[in-house]
Formats: sequence, structure tokens, C-alpha cells
Amino acid sequence: MNRSPHVRPNQRLRTYVLMPAALFLLIVVSGCANLDARSPKLQAIKTVGVISAVGDELTLTKAGLTGFENHDQSVSIEPWGIDDLIVSRAGALLSRRFQVQPVTYKRAAFAALERGAPIAGPIAVPIFLVNRMRDDPIKALVRTQVSPQGLDAYVVITKAKTKFGSRGHIITGIGVINRAAFFDSHAQAHALYMIRVIDGHDFSVIDTKSAAPVDNTEIVRLAGPSRTVDDSLLPTADDAARNEKLKAAIIDLIERSLPTTLQDLRLVNPS
Repeated sequence: MNRSPHVRPNQRLRTYVLMPAALFLLIVVSGCANLDARSPKLQAIKTVGVISAVGDELTLTKAGLTGFENHDQSVSIEPWGIDDLIVSRAGALLSRRFQVQPVTYKRAAFAALERGAPIAGPIAVPIFLVNRMRDDPIKALVRTQVSPQGLDAYVVITKAKTKFGSRGHIITGIGVINRAAFFDSHAQAHALYMIRVIDGHDFSVIDTKSAAPVDNTEIVRLAGPSRTVDDSLLPTADDAARNEKLKAAIIDLIERSLPTTLQDLRLVNPS
């Protein structure tokens, strides 16, 4: 008859003490492995500059029973200082791992990238496809419009696009959609942006990611940060820049989505 080997009480105690310790070590090692599971180019980054060109204007999109109006209306929101806020918030998050250095750049040139920006979505554009986008002017802009040169990487935050509605109406960047129905209306604010990580030495695209939705309770869910807003927040061309409540709603979308997007790019640790 088989008998279980005799185990002395002190051996059982050592086993029980070692098992939690081994489990803790496994968790720590696994966490480190996840943090280091980055591309060699990301691992080599020491110095970083942050560029943002998202907050120059707000787009008003109106949709009725017969579809969208022919032309969206854009109004300036530069007094909101959205891009300065993004640079400050992103810089603070990145400084936990990298040496963040201030950079100067021509914001208008980067804001014009929206015309060629990929459609936003919850899944990042595969890097091998990004590297084949030879018509993407981002590399030339970083090389010619940014100072100082020679940092290891530049984190470039620009407007993204997404489709809205059954007819696939394109909306871009920061804006508000006002959708009228028979007995009700629906207003939805959005802040669509994407982040590219650009190698500061050869100007290749290391990685890219569009900001994902931050709220699953939206009536019409966009492929990017958005939230329902009260009709009282709907701006007009005359008062958009003075609409503090709408400004707060847009900032809320950015502040909630930015850390997650940087985490998805493996630039910051999960909080």
C-alpha cells in the first residue's frame, strides 16, 4: 500500500511561508515583463518632446430627420488653451519615465494633418501599415518645423476622424453634434485625437494610437472620446469661445482618455 511521505510540522510551515513569497515574486516579475514588452526603439527612448495640434477650432455638426446639413460650421476655440493643456498633462505623465523637454513648433502646420488622419477607432493602426503611409507628412514636419532637433522621440498629438450616423458623416477633432428627432434632440460633444510616436533620429513612426471611447453609456457611441451634453451647452458661432461649461466637458474627455492612450502606447505605466 502506498503511503504519503512523512512531512514534519516545521517543513509544512516553511512551505506555507514560501508559497506567498513565491507568488508575490511571480507577480512582480510578470509586471516588469509587461512594462518591458516594448519595441527596441521604445526601450531606447530617454528624451521626449510633446507636440499638440488639436484645439484650434470646434466643429458644430447638425443632423436632422433628413440627414446632415451640407456644411459643418467651425468656430475658433484657441482662447481655451487646449493644446497647452494637452502638452502639460502629457508631459507630466511621460516625465515619470522619460526626460521631457520643451519644444517649439508651428502648430498650424500640424493642425492641417487632419485631412490625412486615419479614421479613429479602438484598435491602433498596425505599425507596418503606418510605415507605408508615405504621403503622411508627419515625418517632414517633425524634421523641419520642430526645435530642438535630436531628441530621442517626439509624441505628436493631432486630430483624428471618425464616422457618425448611417450615412457615415465624417467628424473631426473637437466638436459638438446636435441631432434633432421628432420629439427630442440629442447633443454629443467629442474630442477625437490620435498620438504618433516619432523617432527623433530617423523620423520613422514608432507607433500610433487613436484615443478610444471613454463612456459606454452614449446613445450613439463614437469611435473616440465623446459624451452627452445638455442642450444648454450647445454653442453658437458667437459664444463658443466663452462657453465655459462646454470647455469643461471637452477638457474632461481629454483628461480621462489621455492617460489610457499613453498606456496603450506603452509610454506610461498603468496607474
